[in-house]
Amino acid sequence: MAPKTKSGTALQWLLGILLTGGGVVMMLPFAWMIMSAFKTESEVKQLPPTLWPKNITFENFSNLFVNMHFGTYLSNTLLIVFFSFIGLFLNAMAGYAFAKFKFKGKDKLFYLVLATMMIPGQVTMIPVYLLLNEMHLTNTMVGIVLPGFVGAFGIFLFRQFMSTIPDELLEATRLDGASEVRTFFQIVLPISKAILAIQGILTFIGGWNSFLWPLIIANDEKLYTLSVGLALLKGEHGSNYALQMAGSTFMVLPVVIVFIFFQKQIIENYSISGIK
Repeated sequence: MAPKTKSGTALQWLLGILLTGGGVVMMLPFAWMIMSAFKTESEVKQLPPTLWPKNITFENFSNLFVNMHFGTYLSNTLLIVFFSFIGLFLNAMAGYAFAKFKFKGKDKLFYLVLATMMIPGQVTMIPVYLLLNEMHLTNTMVGIVLPGFVGAFGIFLFRQFMSTIPDELLEATRLDGASEVRTFFQIVLPISKAILAIQGILTFIGGWNSFLWPLIIANDEKLYTLSVGLALLKGEHGSNYALQMAGSTFMVLPVVIVFIFFQKQIIENYSISGIK
């Protein structure tokens, strides 16, 4: 292995410094948003702006939950995330069926599932809304959750990954007397931890950021999610920047924490899913 030259080392240091500086510059607005959530409104508006709050206050977060109904929005969002994870396991079951079971019309049905990925969600919103309206499910939590319960993209990823599981392993499990349900939960799912991790992260982010469909299907503010509540906050309290910073921080910070702790799994498992 050839030793590194002085010019090559200097170039690496230069690139490292430039990337670090660029990262710090990009993080400044995000850091200012978090710090502003703990400032008073007068301090947020003062010039020149300050990064660190002079007097830390939690009044903005208190107003969100006491006066702005963010507790209700949080409950609705967590409920959507919970049902999204149930849908994640349904996607896994469907992917397993397409990968390891033989039945009439399997390939045609799988191609039909893939074809739904080519249809933009905006095209299907009106027909889905009309169907739910006929079923009297508009303005209900069931109507919010049901259309996103399963998805073609998740089924496709699970099918591609589970196709690599050896059939001999599954046959040996069945010969030992295990049922299909036990085989799925005790053999298939543990082997599929990689794809479960990345799908779980994407499912959480998608459920946490749900905005457009809850806004369309729900007329009652008691069914709104955090994203919808944040939009209402901007409209009703557009001049209260400290309150908006608190709402944005509360909305964004969980997603950032999930990414920080699981960024390695996100990158590695997405690469594995693509390769398989």
